[in-house]
Amino acid sequence: MEVTRLVRCVAPTLATVLVVGETGTGKELVARAVHQLSRRGDGPYVRVNCGALNENLLESELFGHVKGAFTGAIENKTGRFEAAHGGTIFLDEISSMTPKLQVKLLRVLQENEFERVGDSRTIRVDVRVVAASNQLLEDEVEAGRFRDDLYYRLNVVPIYLPPLRERPEDILVLGRHFLKKHALVNNIALPEWTRGMEQVLLRHDWPGNVRELENYMARALVLCRGGELDPARITPPGRGERRFKPPAGARGRGDLASLARQMVRLGIETLPEGLLYERLVGDLERELIEQVLADCDQVQIKAAQRLGINRNTLHKKLTEQGKSPA
Repeated sequence: MEVTRLVRCVAPTLATVLVVGETGTGKELVARAVHQLSRRGDGPYVRVNCGALNENLLESELFGHVKGAFTGAIENKTGRFEAAHGGTIFLDEISSMTPKLQVKLLRVLQENEFERVGDSRTIRVDVRVVAASNQLLEDEVEAGRFRDDLYYRLNVVPIYLPPLRERPEDILVLGRHFLKKHALVNNIALPEWTRGMEQVLLRHDWPGNVRELENYMARALVLCRGGELDPARITPPGRGERRFKPPAGARGRGDLASLARQMVRLGIETLPEGLLYERLVGDLERELIEQVLADCDQVQIKAAQRLGINRNTLHKKLTEQGKSPA
Protein backbone atom coordinates (compact mmCIF):
# COMPACT_ATOMS: atom_id res chain seq x y z
CA MET A 1 0.00 0.00 0.00
CA GLU A 2 2.90 2.34 0.71
CA VAL A 3 4.38 1.62 -2.73
CA THR A 4 1.01 2.28 -4.35
CA ARG A 5 0.68 5.56 -2.47
CA LEU A 6 4.14 6.68 -3.58
CA VAL A 7 3.45 5.77 -7.21
CA ARG A 8 0.19 7.74 -7.26
CA CYS A 9 1.91 10.66 -5.54
CA VAL A 10 4.92 10.92 -7.85
CA ALA A 11 3.33 9.93 -11.19
CA PRO A 12 1.68 13.28 -12.04
CA THR A 13 4.97 15.14 -11.46
CA LEU A 14 8.10 15.30 -13.60
CA ALA A 15 10.36 14.00 -10.82
CA THR A 16 12.94 11.32 -11.58
CA VAL A 17 12.16 8.04 -9.83
CA LEU A 18 14.61 5.41 -8.55
CA VAL A 19 13.08 1.97 -7.92
CA VAL A 20 15.18 -0.35 -5.73
CA GLY A 21 14.45 -3.97 -4.95
CA GLU A 22 15.49 -7.56 -5.41
CA THR A 23 15.00 -9.44 -8.65
CA GLY A 24 11.37 -10.39 -9.09
CA THR A 25 9.82 -7.76 -6.82
CA GLY A 26 8.12 -5.89 -9.67
CA LYS A 27 10.35 -2.92 -10.49
CA GLU A 28 9.16 -2.66 -14.09
CA LEU A 29 5.52 -2.85 -12.98
CA VAL A 30 6.18 0.23 -10.86
CA ALA A 31 7.91 2.00 -13.76
CA ARG A 32 4.98 1.30 -16.10
CA ALA A 33 2.51 2.48 -13.46
CA VAL A 34 4.42 5.75 -13.01
CA HIS A 35 4.29 6.30 -16.78
CA GLN A 36 0.64 5.32 -17.27
CA LEU A 37 -0.60 7.49 -14.39
CA SER A 38 1.40 10.51 -15.54
CA ARG A 39 0.56 13.26 -18.01
CA ARG A 40 2.87 11.40 -20.40
CA GLY A 41 0.74 8.26 -20.33
CA ASP A 42 -0.18 8.63 -24.01
CA GLY A 43 3.46 9.15 -24.97
CA PRO A 44 6.13 6.51 -25.62
CA TYR A 45 7.38 4.18 -22.89
CA VAL A 46 10.88 2.91 -23.69
CA ARG A 47 12.69 0.25 -21.66
CA VAL A 48 16.47 -0.28 -21.68
CA ASN A 49 18.26 -3.08 -19.83
CA CYS A 50 21.60 -1.46 -19.06
CA GLY A 51 23.10 -4.75 -17.91
CA ALA A 52 22.45 -6.61 -21.15
CA LEU A 53 24.87 -4.68 -23.40
CA ASN A 54 28.53 -3.73 -23.29
CA GLU A 55 29.55 -0.08 -23.05
CA ASN A 56 29.79 0.66 -26.81
CA LEU A 57 26.53 -1.03 -27.72
CA LEU A 58 24.71 0.55 -24.79
CA GLU A 59 25.96 4.03 -25.73
CA SER A 60 24.65 3.55 -29.26
CA GLU A 61 21.40 2.09 -27.94
CA LEU A 62 20.80 5.03 -25.59
CA PHE A 63 21.96 7.94 -27.75
CA GLY A 64 21.99 6.57 -31.30
CA HIS A 65 24.77 6.89 -33.87
CA VAL A 66 25.44 8.26 -37.34
CA LYS A 67 26.50 6.31 -40.39
CA GLY A 68 30.23 5.50 -40.30
CA ALA A 69 30.63 6.25 -36.58
CA PHE A 70 32.17 2.80 -36.08
CA THR A 71 32.60 -0.48 -37.90
CA GLY A 72 29.15 -1.83 -38.71
CA ALA A 73 27.39 1.55 -38.49
CA ILE A 74 25.98 1.36 -42.00
CA GLU A 75 23.16 3.82 -41.39
CA ASN A 76 21.97 6.42 -38.91
CA LYS A 77 20.27 5.06 -35.80
CA THR A 78 17.83 6.76 -33.46
CA GLY A 79 18.68 6.19 -29.79
CA ARG A 80 16.25 5.21 -27.03
CA PHE A 81 16.35 8.68 -25.44
CA GLU A 82 15.32 10.26 -28.73
CA ALA A 83 12.62 7.60 -29.21
CA ALA A 84 11.25 8.36 -25.73
CA HIS A 85 10.80 12.09 -26.44
CA GLY A 86 7.57 13.25 -24.82
CA GLY A 87 7.33 10.06 -22.76
CA THR A 88 9.23 7.96 -20.25
CA ILE A 89 12.45 5.97 -20.43
CA PHE A 90 12.97 3.11 -17.98
CA LEU A 91 16.65 2.37 -17.29
CA ASP A 92 16.81 -1.07 -15.69
CA GLU A 93 19.94 -2.36 -13.91
CA ILE A 94 21.32 1.17 -13.81
CA SER A 95 24.11 0.11 -11.43
CA SER A 96 25.83 -1.82 -14.25
CA MET A 97 26.42 1.34 -16.31
CA THR A 98 30.11 2.20 -16.87
CA PRO A 99 31.65 5.48 -15.60
CA LYS A 100 31.84 6.88 -19.14
CA LEU A 101 28.14 6.37 -19.74
CA GLN A 102 27.31 7.63 -16.26
CA VAL A 103 28.81 10.99 -17.26
CA LYS A 104 26.70 11.12 -20.43
CA LEU A 105 23.56 10.15 -18.55
CA LEU A 106 24.21 12.86 -15.97
CA ARG A 107 24.34 15.44 -18.74
CA VAL A 108 21.02 14.26 -20.16
CA LEU A 109 19.41 14.51 -16.72
CA GLN A 110 20.82 18.00 -16.13
CA GLU A 111 20.65 19.57 -19.60
CA ASN A 112 18.14 17.37 -21.51
CA GLU A 113 20.57 17.12 -24.39
CA PHE A 114 23.13 14.76 -25.94
CA GLU A 115 24.91 13.92 -29.20
CA ARG A 116 24.65 10.74 -31.20
CA VAL A 117 27.81 8.63 -31.37
CA GLY A 118 30.04 10.06 -34.12
CA ASP A 119 28.00 13.27 -34.46
CA SER A 120 28.56 16.84 -33.25
CA ARG A 121 24.94 17.97 -33.54
CA THR A 122 23.24 18.39 -30.18
CA ILE A 123 19.81 16.83 -29.77
CA ARG A 124 17.41 18.12 -27.12
CA VAL A 125 14.77 15.83 -25.62
CA ASP A 126 11.93 16.00 -23.15
CA VAL A 127 12.08 12.64 -21.33
CA ARG A 128 11.01 11.49 -17.87
CA VAL A 129 13.54 9.04 -16.38
CA VAL A 130 12.66 6.09 -14.17
CA ALA A 131 15.69 4.03 -13.12
CA ALA A 132 15.86 0.70 -11.31
CA SER A 133 18.54 -1.28 -9.49
CA ASN A 134 18.75 -4.54 -7.60
CA GLN A 135 21.78 -3.12 -5.79
CA LEU A 136 21.82 -0.32 -3.25
CA LEU A 137 23.37 2.59 -5.15
CA GLU A 138 24.62 4.10 -1.87
CA ASP A 139 26.88 1.05 -1.52
CA GLU A 140 27.97 1.35 -5.16
CA VAL A 141 28.87 5.01 -4.56
CA GLU A 142 30.87 4.13 -1.44
CA ALA A 143 32.71 1.44 -3.41
CA GLY A 144 33.60 3.95 -6.14
CA ARG A 145 31.61 2.16 -8.85
CA PHE A 146 28.86 4.74 -9.22
CA ARG A 147 29.10 8.53 -9.42
CA ASP A 148 27.68 10.29 -6.40
CA ASP A 149 26.42 13.25 -8.46
CA LEU A 150 24.49 10.90 -10.76
CA TYR A 151 23.10 9.05 -7.75
CA TYR A 152 21.72 12.29 -6.30
CA ARG A 153 20.13 13.16 -9.66
CA LEU A 154 18.45 9.77 -9.89
CA ASN A 155 17.42 9.49 -6.26
CA VAL A 156 14.84 12.29 -6.33
CA VAL A 157 11.95 10.02 -5.34
CA PRO A 158 13.16 6.56 -4.23
CA ILE A 159 10.70 3.68 -4.12
CA TYR A 160 11.85 0.59 -2.22
CA LEU A 161 10.13 -2.69 -3.09
CA PRO A 162 10.33 -5.08 -0.12
CA PRO A 163 11.11 -8.74 -0.83
CA LEU A 164 8.27 -11.21 -0.47
CA ARG A 165 9.79 -12.74 2.67
CA GLU A 166 9.32 -9.38 4.45
CA ARG A 167 5.59 -9.36 3.70
CA PRO A 168 4.42 -12.96 4.20
CA GLU A 169 0.86 -11.75 4.70
CA ASP A 170 0.79 -11.16 0.92
CA ILE A 171 1.95 -14.65 -0.07
CA LEU A 172 -1.39 -16.47 0.08
CA VAL A 173 -3.26 -13.55 -1.50
CA LEU A 174 -0.81 -13.44 -4.41
CA GLY A 175 -0.76 -17.23 -4.70
CA ARG A 176 -4.53 -17.39 -5.15
CA HIS A 177 -4.42 -14.49 -7.60
CA PHE A 178 -1.79 -16.12 -9.82
CA LEU A 179 -3.59 -19.47 -9.71
CA LYS A 180 -6.82 -17.86 -10.96
CA LYS A 181 -4.91 -15.81 -13.54
CA HIS A 182 -3.19 -18.82 -15.13
CA ALA A 183 -6.31 -20.98 -14.90
CA LEU A 184 -8.17 -18.36 -16.94
CA VAL A 185 -5.37 -17.90 -19.47
CA ASN A 186 -4.92 -21.66 -19.99
CA ASN A 187 -8.65 -22.49 -19.78
CA ILE A 188 -8.00 -25.00 -16.97
CA ALA A 189 -10.44 -25.70 -14.15
CA LEU A 190 -9.33 -24.10 -10.89
CA PRO A 191 -7.88 -26.76 -8.53
CA GLU A 192 -9.08 -26.99 -4.95
CA TRP A 193 -7.03 -24.86 -2.55
CA THR A 194 -5.59 -26.89 0.35
CA ARG A 195 -4.07 -26.31 3.77
CA GLY A 196 -0.99 -28.25 2.66
CA MET A 197 -0.41 -25.77 -0.16
CA GLU A 198 -0.68 -22.86 2.26
CA GLN A 199 1.96 -24.40 4.52
CA VAL A 200 4.36 -24.91 1.60
CA LEU A 201 3.91 -21.31 0.46
CA LEU A 202 4.42 -19.85 3.94
CA ARG A 203 7.50 -21.94 4.77
CA HIS A 204 9.47 -20.93 1.67
CA ASP A 205 11.46 -17.67 1.78
CA TRP A 206 10.97 -16.89 -1.97
CA PRO A 207 14.41 -15.63 -3.05
CA GLY A 208 12.94 -15.05 -6.53
CA ASN A 209 10.12 -13.04 -4.93
CA VAL A 210 6.81 -12.45 -6.71
CA ARG A 211 8.12 -13.75 -10.05
CA GLU A 212 9.15 -17.04 -8.42
CA LEU A 213 5.77 -17.32 -6.69
CA GLU A 214 3.89 -16.76 -9.95
CA ASN A 215 5.96 -19.42 -11.74
CA TYR A 216 5.36 -21.87 -8.89
CA MET A 217 1.60 -21.34 -9.01
CA ALA A 218 1.60 -21.78 -12.79
CA ARG A 219 3.47 -25.08 -12.28
CA ALA A 220 1.01 -26.12 -9.57
CA LEU A 221 -1.92 -25.48 -11.89
CA VAL A 222 -0.47 -27.66 -14.65
CA LEU A 223 0.54 -30.57 -12.40
CA CYS A 224 -2.65 -30.59 -10.28
CA ARG A 225 -5.21 -29.89 -12.99
CA GLY A 226 -8.58 -31.39 -12.33
CA GLY A 227 -7.93 -32.06 -8.63
CA GLU A 228 -6.77 -30.48 -5.41
CA LEU A 229 -3.48 -28.66 -4.93
CA ASP A 230 -1.21 -31.44 -3.68
CA PRO A 231 2.31 -30.14 -2.87
CA ALA A 232 3.67 -33.71 -3.17
CA ARG A 233 2.94 -33.61 -6.91
CA ILE A 234 4.70 -30.28 -7.47
CA THR A 235 8.42 -29.62 -7.74
CA PRO A 236 9.33 -27.66 -4.58
CA PRO A 237 10.02 -23.93 -4.91
CA GLY A 238 13.62 -23.29 -5.99
CA ARG A 239 16.37 -21.70 -3.93
CA GLY A 240 19.77 -20.11 -4.39
CA GLU A 241 19.27 -16.52 -5.63
CA ARG A 242 21.64 -14.02 -4.09
CA ARG A 243 20.21 -12.01 -1.26
CA PHE A 244 19.65 -8.25 -1.43
CA LYS A 245 20.68 -5.83 1.32
CA PRO A 246 17.71 -3.63 2.25
CA PRO A 247 18.16 0.13 2.70
CA ALA A 248 19.77 1.64 5.77
CA GLY A 249 17.38 1.56 8.68
CA ALA A 250 15.65 -1.55 7.35
CA ARG A 251 18.63 -3.88 7.17
CA GLY A 252 18.18 -7.08 9.10
CA ARG A 253 14.88 -6.23 10.78
CA GLY A 254 12.79 -7.29 7.79
CA ASP A 255 14.36 -10.73 7.65
CA LEU A 256 14.05 -11.20 11.43
CA ALA A 257 10.46 -10.02 11.48
CA SER A 258 9.57 -12.32 8.60
CA LEU A 259 11.29 -15.27 10.28
CA ALA A 260 9.52 -14.57 13.58
CA ARG A 261 6.11 -14.35 11.91
CA GLN A 262 6.65 -17.65 10.09
CA MET A 263 7.90 -19.38 13.26
CA VAL A 264 4.92 -18.14 15.29
CA ARG A 265 2.44 -19.13 12.59
CA LEU A 266 3.95 -22.61 12.34
CA GLY A 267 4.15 -22.93 16.14
CA ILE A 268 0.51 -22.02 16.64
CA GLU A 269 -0.45 -24.67 14.11
CA THR A 270 1.70 -27.47 15.50
CA LEU A 271 2.44 -26.89 19.22
CA PRO A 272 0.20 -27.40 22.25
CA GLU A 273 -1.07 -24.23 23.90
CA GLY A 274 1.38 -22.76 26.40
CA LEU A 275 4.54 -24.19 24.78
CA LEU A 276 5.02 -21.66 21.99
CA TYR A 277 7.69 -19.46 23.63
CA GLU A 278 9.57 -22.29 25.31
CA ARG A 279 9.76 -24.52 22.25
CA LEU A 280 10.40 -21.93 19.54
CA VAL A 281 12.93 -19.83 21.46
CA GLY A 282 14.60 -22.89 22.96
CA ASP A 283 14.95 -24.65 19.62
CA LEU A 284 16.33 -21.53 17.97
CA GLU A 285 18.87 -20.99 20.78
CA ARG A 286 19.91 -24.66 20.66
CA GLU A 287 20.44 -24.53 16.89
CA LEU A 288 22.41 -21.28 17.15
CA ILE A 289 24.76 -22.68 19.79
CA GLU A 290 25.30 -25.89 17.83
CA GLN A 291 26.12 -24.02 14.62
CA VAL A 292 28.54 -21.59 16.29
CA LEU A 293 30.29 -24.40 18.17
CA ALA A 294 30.70 -26.33 14.95
CA ASP A 295 32.14 -23.25 13.21
CA CYS A 296 34.56 -22.81 16.12
CA ASP A 297 35.68 -26.48 16.12
CA GLN A 298 33.95 -26.98 19.49
CA VAL A 299 36.27 -24.47 21.22
CA GLN A 300 33.93 -22.96 23.82
CA ILE A 301 35.94 -19.81 24.57
CA LYS A 302 35.91 -18.88 20.89
CA ALA A 303 32.23 -19.81 20.54
CA ALA A 304 31.28 -17.72 23.59
CA GLN A 305 33.14 -14.72 22.15
CA ARG A 306 31.37 -15.08 18.82
CA LEU A 307 27.99 -15.40 20.54
CA GLY A 308 28.77 -12.42 22.76
CA ILE A 309 28.16 -14.29 26.03
CA ASN A 310 30.27 -15.36 29.00
CA ARG A 311 31.90 -18.81 28.82
CA ASN A 312 30.15 -19.79 32.07
CA THR A 313 26.81 -18.83 30.52
CA LEU A 314 27.56 -21.01 27.52
CA HIS A 315 28.59 -23.86 29.85
CA LYS A 316 25.28 -23.52 31.72
CA LYS A 317 23.20 -23.51 28.54
CA LEU A 318 24.93 -26.65 27.25
CA THR A 319 24.23 -28.35 30.58
CA GLU A 320 20.55 -27.32 30.40
CA GLN A 321 20.37 -28.75 26.90
CA GLY A 322 21.55 -32.12 28.24
CA LYS A 323 25.02 -31.92 26.75
CA SER A 324 28.31 -32.54 28.50
CA PRO A 325 30.45 -29.43 28.02
CA ALA A 326 34.09 -30.25 27.28
